[in-house]
Amino acid sequence: MEQINVYENCPVLENEKFRLRLITKADATDLLQVYSDKNALPFFNSDNCHGDNFYYPSRERMEQAVDFWCEAYQKGWFVRWTVIDRQEDKAVGSVEMFHRTAEDAFDGVGVLRLDVGSSYEKKEVLGELFGIIIPPAYELFGCDEIITKIPVYAVERAAAAAEFGWKESKALMISQDDGFAYNGYWTIRK
Repeated sequence: MEQINVYENCPVLENEKFRLRLITKADATDLLQVYSDKNALPFFNSDNCHGDNFYYPSRERMEQAVDFWCEAYQKGWFVRWTVIDRQEDKAVGSVEMFHRTAEDAFDGVGVLRLDVGSSYEKKEVLGELFGIIIPPAYELFGCDEIITKIPVYAVERAAAAAEFGWKESKALMISQDDGFAYNGYWTIRK
């Protein structure tokens, strides 16, 4: 089978409940509801994101973020999929993934950032989303291991992850910019 270059041909990933497709500027309207949701904010992983906490309270700020995410895809930095609730026919979150090269325990891994509105921060929903993204991610991002951040208070996320096969890691993600060490990562292997 021919290797897919996710930065040339980003696949649509889906099941009967959710569709993940490459983000577009048109998603800003729906995503504003997600990224201005103060109850969802604590679950977003902003580690190593140059001070951005992913709280976008205005349409202008949300559009700037989407523009950056689209540019990052074009430059091959990361992929940002929009999560579409198929029943509601609207964007309810996003998934970011990239292959990480670093001089720490997480060199060569795929990094998953999963952001959803607070009403979707449920074990069943998160498990469904893991089931859509994880199986193809190893090949798409050329890795045998994927990591994601799960804060200690993210009990629904931790339950979904554990049920799916993720394991807590004691390893720290070390920032390539300033050497800051981030904790709270879980890992899953192929």
